[in-house]
Amino acid sequence: MIPVKVEEKLFQNRYRVDAGRPHINIIDSATCKTECKTQECTVCCPAGCYTAEGNGQVVLITDGCLECGTCRIICSTYRNVAWEYPRGGYGVLFKFG
Repeated sequence: MIPVKVEEKLFQNRYRVDAGRPHINIIDSATCKTECKTQECTVCCPAGCYTAEGNGQVVLITDGCLECGTCRIICSTYRNVAWEYPRGGYGVLFKFG
């Protein structure tokens, strides 16, 4: 059996972007910067949609989201993520199931 990296498996998925209608939003970006010291979403998101800027700001790019809901659970303390499934026909397209 040949070992395959997670990144290579994720590359097999495709994502159909619903331009102008992201299915995830950060409700108040100031909360991420001032109240959330650990910013777990930047570490736990398997698709890497959340990134921490040098000034403490968290940036969200939903392209490539796996729709796993991890960010919704991780951020439950602050309730700062508005998350819903994308409209039909949009979002992640899994190649292998």
